[in-house]
Amino acid sequence: MNIEQIYADRVASGELNADPAQQAILPLFQTICDGLTAEPVRGGFLGLRKVKAVVPKGLYLWGGVGRGKSMLMDLFVDGLGDIPKRRVHFHAFMQEVHAGMHEARQKGIEDALKPVAEAVAKDVRVLAFDEMQITDITDAMIVGRLFDMLFAADVVVVTTSNRVPDDLYKDGLNRNLFVPFIEEIKQRMVVHEIVSPTDYRQDRLAGSEVYFTPINADARAAIDAVWADLIGGEVGPLTLVVNKRDVVLPKFSNGVARAGFHDLCGRMLGAADYLAIAETVKVLIIENVPSLGRTNFSEAKRFVTLVDALYEAGTRLIVSAEAVPEMLYREGEGAFEFERTASRLREMQDANWGS
Repeated sequence: MNIEQIYADRVASGELNADPAQQAILPLFQTICDGLTAEPVRGGFLGLRKVKAVVPKGLYLWGGVGRGKSMLMDLFVDGLGDIPKRRVHFHAFMQEVHAGMHEARQKGIEDALKPVAEAVAKDVRVLAFDEMQITDITDAMIVGRLFDMLFAADVVVVTTSNRVPDDLYKDGLNRNLFVPFIEEIKQRMVVHEIVSPTDYRQDRLAGSEVYFTPINADARAAIDAVWADLIGGEVGPLTLVVNKRDVVLPKFSNGVARAGFHDLCGRMLGAADYLAIAETVKVLIIENVPSLGRTNFSEAKRFVTLVDALYEAGTRLIVSAEAVPEMLYREGEGAFEFERTASRLREMQDANWGS
């Protein structure tokens, strides 16, 4: 399996554009592939004793949004052939870990994390995480021990992140307890920044309409087309745990989430929930934003808070709405304050916004 050849073939077919920053990553993935497929060296008298093969270091690939980190990891995973592996979004994986620990506790197992880690190690030799970030104190306390167990079981971990390891769980509660895990990442994984001037996700949206009105079949079809262009890999719901509550995004793939207005603003969500979404999602599609006013004042307030969180985080926003921003909230309490939201919605439509 030659990762560089796979990349070259996709460039030749027009599926990818050659990018020097991406090409610089390929030898790192190839080293992992070679290490995983290397034959154990025989030792002892007449070479009758097998020496355990050296487990290759994993890879922590970090850099800005849209630089191709997820695409490169998918290319690497696809190139692993029959080697047992799993590719999963980090938040989704942590949800599974929490569910597994809950089940273990129900069975009276004292160390609830141990059977979860053992089950993972039994099934895979390579665990590929997309979008690793730690924002929750519970995850921060679990992930260090979990990775210890996986590394001890010779599982090779590959992950992408928007943050350098030293910035993981930055300013978090009791962060000093998390710092040893950061040092273990540096020891067990090659840390590499992908430095590219090109934001490919931004390029795919550049010049594209991102605000569709009115709500009709044409708007739905347009958003379907944008969604199909942006997603990559498996699509499924994403659940974020915020203050011990579940915040569910119905559809998620490759850093892109899709939800209805009611999913996000018709529920009792607040600023902390929307901040968690903004920190996790790189592009958010919100469908069916209705006209706002007295009859849905609470939902309108939540929408304002959500837009503010997305705006401050630089998250790309794609919307289908009943009216243009300036006409969404025409009367009633809060109409004047909505003018700032309308202005932000208009600004976020610019092709270069968030870049």
